[in-house]
Amino acid sequence: MKIIIGGDHSSVALKEAIGDYIKKNYKFKVKDIGTHKNDSVDYPDYGYKIAQEVAKGSADRGIVICGTGIGISIAANKVKGIRAAMCYDAYTAIMSRKHNDANVLAIGARTTLLENALIIVDLWLKTEFEGGRHQKRVELLNSYPSR
Repeated sequence: MKIIIGGDHSSVALKEAIGDYIKKNYKFKVKDIGTHKNDSVDYPDYGYKIAQEVAKGSADRGIVICGTGIGISIAANKVKGIRAAMCYDAYTAIMSRKHNDANVLAIGARTTLLENALIIVDLWLKTEFEGGRHQKRVELLNSYPSR
């Protein structure tokens, strides 16, 4: 599996730790598109770029990180076919995959401790989409026009 990860200046340490965790524990290919510095950057640019890569199939899933995870998830969800979920605990990570087939995970760097972030990532990567009655709803989400 290929994972693309990125975020703003608030995310650098958490993003790198998550990338290292995935490489070590899953042996997945991880592409980190930055930012790699603590200098202020615009989170929408990273969320949108990661979403575009996932939507076109260059990556299987994406992980986006900003201060709260909210803004960058909004940016990612502007791309057709993306179902970015801002997850803040184990339950939201599991349900975002089981019921929504989320293909982009958003995390808040300023609101999520590293230990919790790794649990969220772990569960999000391991949990499969249930399909069934949820398939129709995902198809509805995918059918709505993007701007």
